[in-house]
This record gives sequence, structure tokens and C-alpha cells, in this order.
Amino acid sequence: MPDFGVRYTARQRVKAALPENFKARISTYTDRVNLGLDRTLPPTTTRPHRLHDAMRYSVLNGGKRVRPLLVYAAGECLNVDTPLLDAPAIAIELIHAFSLVHDDLPAMDNDDLRRGKPTVHKQYDEATAILAADALQPLAFAALSRIENVPADAVIGLVQLIADACGSIGMTGGQSIDLSAEGQSLSKQELEHMYALKTGALIHAAIVSACLLKVGLPPADAEALDRFGRDIGIAFQIKDDILDVEGDTEVIGKPAGSDEALNKATYPALFGIDESRARCDELLAGALGNLERFGSSAKPLVWLARYIVERGQ
Repeated sequence: MPDFGVRYTARQRVKAALPENFKARISTYTDRVNLGLDRTLPPTTTRPHRLHDAMRYSVLNGGKRVRPLLVYAAGECLNVDTPLLDAPAIAIELIHAFSLVHDDLPAMDNDDLRRGKPTVHKQYDEATAILAADALQPLAFAALSRIENVPADAVIGLVQLIADACGSIGMTGGQSIDLSAEGQSLSKQELEHMYALKTGALIHAAIVSACLLKVGLPPADAEALDRFGRDIGIAFQIKDDILDVEGDTEVIGKPAGSDEALNKATYPALFGIDESRARCDELLAGALGNLERFGSSAKPLVWLARYIVERGQ
């Protein structure tokens, strides 16, 4: 049976190993989640070998792990023990990887490259890519089911949260709207609703997962982090749209200009770059305003929120 997550015997050991500055802690957290993902994914020596190789290729490919970092940063904000955050961080990254494999398929965005490497259907074949993505989704929920030292109702809450975030009322539904909106003119409200599902739902789940693991969290604190997650999720997608136009392939992980080539409904295409930047700044200001109540403990989330909006600049 795979080892789901990285286990430590004492919270103090985890805290002592982390530098004071969150930017300096990023490598510690990314190493942590990468090790957890490596232990969670079936080895290539296990049959079916090609499928397991494709699954590992799709996940262990040098991603920045922004969503797991949001899980850990929200956990720091609420003083949640780091080992408790491993399972949701791993699960959310597996769901994210599943979505990227499907995104790149010929029936979707038909991309040849992802993070400078051949997409899964190009490296293997289309059928293997579909099966690899399909297998990553249940693996995420298996990881959640094995979380230790957490009340059953919190585990159920995490499963429901992430299931909703990746289902038809979340990421998958947003992708469906995105496909049907190609060549269409959407209102700002319609476009942001699509973004809230397509991209925002999983980012929001990363924040809220830490809330579900905090015993006795005041409702006002939970609501503030809920609003933060929603604002920064939409800002993330608008920034991706801007970077697609401006040609920063390295940051967005796929060929620049691909949205324009597919005639997708995006913020820059419908409302222009200047208005896109202004809306990003507005969402960032709202997101940061929701963190004020947490004081210095929210510094990791502040740093990540600024990174999301300012990356590529």
C-alpha cells in the first residue's frame, strides 16, 4: 500500500526546520509535497507499467505547486499542524494534474507542450493520457481517506470540498462553459463565473481545506478566508490570460497565444489588457483586505497572493 503523505512525529520538528521568511520556506514545502506525491503515485514497476509511468510523468514534471503552497500558507495562518496539511495538499495537486492532462487533449485545447515538455498525449498516446488523468482523480480521494489524526467529520468535509471543486459545479463545469464560450462575447459577470469554476474552485478549496482542519475556527475567520480564496482564484485566471497575451510561456506552463488561437473568451480579449490588469489589482486588494484580521500570521498568504498577481512582471 502506498504511503500517503510525509509523516513527522512532532510538530516542533517541522516548525524548527522552516526558515522564518515564507519565500525561503517554499522549497521546504515543495520538497515536502513532491516527496508525498512520489510516495502516493504507484511505482512504474507496478502493472500496468505504461499507465503508471504516464501518471508519474504528468505529476512529477516540475510544477510550481502553487495550490499546495496555498494549503500550507493557510495552515500557517490558522496554526494548523503541518503534517495534517499534507493529504489535502497532495490531493489538490493530483486533481490539478488530472485537469491539465485533460486540458491538453486534442478534444480540448490540443496543446503539444506543457512546462516545456511534450504533453502526456504526445509523450504516450491519447488513450493513455485519458486513462492516466482518470486514475489521478480517485487517487486524490484515496490520499484524503488515509489522513491521520483528523476527526471523521473533517475528513468527510475535505472529500466533499474537493469533490465539489473538481466536479460539474466546479472545475469540470467551468471547463465545459469555457469550451462552449469559444468565439462568444460574455459579460464580466458571466466570464468571472466561468473563472470561479474553472480555476477558482480548486484554489478556493486549497484555502478552505486548512479551515476544515482547524478545530474551533471562528465563523468570521472562516468567512474571511473563504472570500480571500474566491478573490484570488479569479485573479489567478485573469493573470494567466494576461500572460498568455504577453507571451510568458514559462510562467503559464503552455505555449503563449494558445487562447487567442482557439478564440477563447478571456478577459484581455473581451475587455482589454488595461482593464484586465485593473481588475486583477482590485481582486488582490479585496483578497488582502480579508487577511487583515489575521495580522502577521497571514504574511505567507499575503506573499502568495502578491506572487499570483505579480508573476511574470
